[in-house]
Amino acid sequence: MLEKVRVPWIIASLFFGFILATYNPFSDVTASETFEFLAELGMYFLLFVIGLDIDLKEIAKKSRFIFKATFFIIFLEAALGMLVVYYIFNCNLITAFLIALSFATVGEAVLVPILDEFRMIKSDLGQAILGIGLLDDIIEVFVLVLAASLIGAAANAHVNTMLIIGSLSLLFTITVLFRYLGEEGVRFHFTSIQTLFLFILSVLFFFLGIGAHAWSSALAAFLAGIGVKTFIPPKRLRALESDIRTMCYGFFAPLFFIWAGSSVRIPYLFSYPLLVLLIVLVSASGKLLGSYIVGKKLLGTKQAILLGIGLSVRFSTSIIIMRILYDSRIIGADVYSVIVASSAVFIFAIPLIFAYLLSKWGKVLRLHRKHAKALT
Repeated sequence: MLEKVRVPWIIASLFFGFILATYNPFSDVTASETFEFLAELGMYFLLFVIGLDIDLKEIAKKSRFIFKATFFIIFLEAALGMLVVYYIFNCNLITAFLIALSFATVGEAVLVPILDEFRMIKSDLGQAILGIGLLDDIIEVFVLVLAASLIGAAANAHVNTMLIIGSLSLLFTITVLFRYLGEEGVRFHFTSIQTLFLFILSVLFFFLGIGAHAWSSALAAFLAGIGVKTFIPPKRLRALESDIRTMCYGFFAPLFFIWAGSSVRIPYLFSYPLLVLLIVLVSASGKLLGSYIVGKKLLGTKQAILLGIGLSVRFSTSIIIMRILYDSRIIGADVYSVIVASSAVFIFAIPLIFAYLLSKWGKVLRLHRKHAKALT
C-alpha cells in the first residue's frame, strides 16, 4: 500500500510499530534486551550506510554551507523552542535552552531508506541532509555534556565528561588515520570477499565500542562508514555494498523501525494535545524557516523546503537527554511527556510527507541536477 504512493516499503515496519504501541500482544519480545539490541544494530547499520554514501569531496565543497546551515537552523529552532518552554513550563532560561536544543536535533537514520528509494543520496539535497546530520550528531554529544554539567554530581554517575571527550577524540583520530592509510587498503584487492566483509564488520563494532563510552554510538557508526570508504579501494567496496545493504534493509533496519514505532508513548499524545501541537508547530516552523533562508540560493525553493521537512524528523540522543533531565528532576513529567509526544508526531508524519513531496517533485529535482551539472 505504501509503495503505491512511492513510500519505501520499510516504513511499513514503522507503522507496524505504532500499532504495537497501541496494542502489543508481543510485549515480552519487544521489551526484551535481545530485541532492543538487534533494533539498535539496525540504526547503526543505517548510519553506517550513510557514512558509505557520503561524498567527502562534495561535503568539503559545501562545508561552509553545511556549517552555516546546521548552526543557523538548529539554533533558530532552539531559540524559538526556548521561548515556548520558558514561558509555558516556567523553566529557567538555561534549562529551557537545553531542552529546546535537545529537540532541535535530527534523526537522519529514518530518512535513509527514503533518500535511497528515490536515488537522492548523491544529490545536493541528500548530501546536505547527511552532512548536517553528521554535524548534528556531534552537537548532540556536546548537548549531553552540557546536560551533565547542568545536573552536576547526579549526572556524573552516568556521564563522564572527560571520557566522552577522550572517546570522541579517538574516534575522529582513527577516522582521519584511515584516510591517510589508504595506500595500505590497496592490499584488499587481493583479499577474499568473506574476509573483507568480516573486516568491515569488525571496524563498525570497534567504532561502536569506542562510541559507547561517549554516548555517541550513532556518531561512531557514521564515522565507521566514512573511515571504511576512505580506506577500502572503491571497486572492492562496491562489490560488497549490495551485501551490506541487503543485511541492513533485509533484517536489522525493519527491526529498528518496529522498535522506534513501538517506543512511542501513545497516552502522552492525548495528555497534552494542545501543548504537543504547539511544540510541533514551533519546531517545524523553525526548521522550515531556517532551511528556506539558508538553502534557497544553493538548493532552490523546493529542495530548501524538503531540507527543512527532512531535518524535522527526531529519533536520536535527544530522547536520552530528556530522560536524564527527567530522572534528575530538573524537568517535570509534563515537559518530558510533551517533548516525547512531539517526537512521536514527527516520527510518524515526516517520512510520509517527505516521501510524498520527493515523489511529486522528483522529476523537477532531477532536471535541476542535470541542468546544474551542465552548467558546471
